[in-house]
Amino acid sequence: MGKPTGFLEHTRELPTKRAAQERVNDYKEFVNRYTDEKLNQQSARCMDCGIPFCHNGCPLGNVIPEFNDAVYRKSWKEAYDILSSTNNFPEFTGRICPAPCETSCVLGINQPAITIEEIEKHIIEIAFDKGYVQPQRQITRSGKKVAVIGSGPAGLAAAAQLNLVGHTVTVFERDDQPGGLLRYGIPDFKLEKWVIDRRIKLMEEEGVIFKCNANVGVNVSISDLLREYQAIVLAGGSTVPRNLNIPGRELKGVYYAMEFLKQQNKRVSGFGPGEQDIFATGKNVVVIGGGDTGSDCVGTSNRHKAINITQFELLPKPPADRTMVMPWPTYPMLLKTTSSHEEGCERKWAVSTKEFIGDEKGNLKAIIMVDLEWKTIDNRPQFVEIKGSERKVPCELALLAMGFVHPQHEGLIGELEVELDERGNVRASEKSYQTNISKIFTAGDMRRGQSLVVWAIKEGRDCAQRVDEFLMGESLLETADDNAISRYLH
Repeated sequence: MGKPTGFLEHTRELPTKRAAQERVNDYKEFVNRYTDEKLNQQSARCMDCGIPFCHNGCPLGNVIPEFNDAVYRKSWKEAYDILSSTNNFPEFTGRICPAPCETSCVLGINQPAITIEEIEKHIIEIAFDKGYVQPQRQITRSGKKVAVIGSGPAGLAAAAQLNLVGHTVTVFERDDQPGGLLRYGIPDFKLEKWVIDRRIKLMEEEGVIFKCNANVGVNVSISDLLREYQAIVLAGGSTVPRNLNIPGRELKGVYYAMEFLKQQNKRVSGFGPGEQDIFATGKNVVVIGGGDTGSDCVGTSNRHKAINITQFELLPKPPADRTMVMPWPTYPMLLKTTSSHEEGCERKWAVSTKEFIGDEKGNLKAIIMVDLEWKTIDNRPQFVEIKGSERKVPCELALLAMGFVHPQHEGLIGELEVELDERGNVRASEKSYQTNISKIFTAGDMRRGQSLVVWAIKEGRDCAQRVDEFLMGESLLETADDNAISRYLH
């Protein structure tokens, strides 16, 4: 490595952030860049570990030690070439990926892991600054046309890869702008939308066609697509949110998280609020669900200037450090305090929502909650309500952030009559990504269920390789597994 003793000389340091009391007044990204010295020090911490488990932790198989070494040597073009060989969109993963690679870092056995995610973001931003990121235009085309339905990270990755090998790719997006949940789901303070626009512009220059306000099965004919395109990739995501069917669910003031987040994304982008305004301003807000979507609701509510924000989680409070049941290099279930939590939020663990209480006008005014105790019954962990713990808490806005169950079945999927698995996702194996209809493939959350942005990109890339094989008989594209095998053989 660039500096074999770097991990002994420097500890993990994340970039500075704008102060919480300042950043809650706008929707701009607030994580600063490393200084040149700090970036050099953080890349120097990557040790000559022999077997880099970070490769295994990253679904994309990113070649992490090699790009860290290039960063240490300030060989920016080399670092960009290494990173972009496995990841189409490092500007996305470098901002919003939970970095499973870092939990697999060998240094993480007894020290804080390498700041892999931040280094990745710096590589791509420096590459853009220096003009290394240029459109790769195809001189010859295969004559094959592929339709990609959905422009989230899986659809974008599939489109980019298929375009790279000469197919004519059209991406259909039912919203008014491409990006999927990257655009209308992830708050701007985590991912500003110019980052997406920059990549979309690059893909358009490379030849990818984007058609927005194109809802396949509604205003775009499915039969026309089947007739016009030699292959179709379904990458619409897992979009049906998990509901909470308890008394009072119909009250005004109880909304799905994505209704709330999408409206704010549209406001920031200047596209209007949608059908009804949902604001947290001056309200007691309860976010039901302890994941990243719930955290995004907390951050947005802070910017709305809510009176009080509370986040509920069914599970007990996780530990801050690994335990015996979470050995390295497995992905640990640890306490995660996000930047949104730092801005202000009360977190309640092992609690359940029993009922929404409304006023005489049908507006939400309170929630009845209860504490839970987790017990093992018939060798299965189950929660039991603690008697006497029921209480009422004031709440004028409740946001349901409990995840997604499966893709929307009405319309496209129903009309195509593709097979579904037992969870309601489109059935296709990870080996082929092919549905029961030979020319139709699927990737991302629509196939595997809700997951991480890095898994969506991985699925899009791997699916593109299978589509290319289907169209041409063989493919020059590599999957993440192919990359890993060739590296170790080398």
